[in-house]
Amino acid sequence: GYHVTWGGQFRLQQEANKRLALVVPVTLLAVLLMLFRSFGSLKSSALILLNIPLALVGGVAALWLTGQNLSVPASVGFIALLGIALENGMVLVTCMNQLLRQGRNPRDASLEGAGLRLRPVLMTAVTTALGLIPLLAATGTGSELQRPLATVVVGGLLTSTVVTLLVLPALFPWFVPGRKGEA
Repeated sequence: GYHVTWGGQFRLQQEANKRLALVVPVTLLAVLLMLFRSFGSLKSSALILLNIPLALVGGVAALWLTGQNLSVPASVGFIALLGIALENGMVLVTCMNQLLRQGRNPRDASLEGAGLRLRPVLMTAVTTALGLIPLLAATGTGSELQRPLATVVVGGLLTSTVVTLLVLPALFPWFVPGRKGEA
């Protein structure tokens, strides 16, 4: 009889998906635990983690708009994107928590913190995106591997930067450590 065995890129993608299905949840839990250890607050940790889904939306939308498929390089791009999104969220939430400790009320701390951290967050996003433009424009050998990675990171940076600068400060007063219901 006959039998079909998948190979090549399809097989590699299937194997990578299986590994990611195990590694991603474990990694997210580890990140949550590290954030909790650093901030001492489940609310601050959860607020920072809110960057993840909206960064993913931007990366997926960028792949879809450019007609690219999810691939191993795109998955690597998502990992890089999540690191940048989390770092920007940590920078902002750290600043807002410091302002709270200095006596600001939650609303003022969120507004002032967003203003103080506007430049660092934008600089991270813009320099990363500009650094990836050559990969986005590449057409030579290997560009089929580089382009999806860069597409995901640049697209995700658009949404995660907006989330970091607008949504996190808007939600911060409800996630203030020590408020009723703090874990």
